Amino acid sequence: MGTEHPAVRRIVVGVDGSPSSKQALRWAVEQAQRTGTVVDAVACWAYPSMYGWAMTGLDPELADATGKMLAQTVAEVVGDDPPVEVRESVVPGNAAEVLLESARGAELLVVGSRGHGGFSGALLGSVSQHCVQHAHCPVLVFRNGGN
Repeated sequence: MGTEHPAVRRIVVGVDGSPSSKQALRWAVEQAQRTGTVVDAVACWAYPSMYGWAMTGLDPELADATGKMLAQTVAEVVGDDPPVEVRESVVPGNAAEVLLESARGAELLVVGSRGHGGFSGALLGSVSQHCVQHAHCPVLVFRNGGN
């Protein structure tokens, strides 16, 4: 017999530094306190795709910059001594797909309604909409505005 450990109960939250992702992180930490779960804060990065041309001038430190943004956002939102365990992950790939994969087995996925791209009047951004439609767990979407 092996030594099996019970699965960690967790809430996954997508973080891109936008106001709605900060709200999502803040809420996820508060919910984790109530439910005894940990928070997996996930930030994604990807090189822009182009066909037929070599990309030049791309920042070779994109992963590092994303990691710094995530750490700064977590510190800003929950401080240096968060009330629950907050695990930070920087993952390359399409944001929607990375979040869906990260949320497998999670109790909840929390995302902002829109990140830094998109149309300002849109109710949901493409990432949050894709997550709502395809996640294997409940999804909470935070709209930008108010606390």
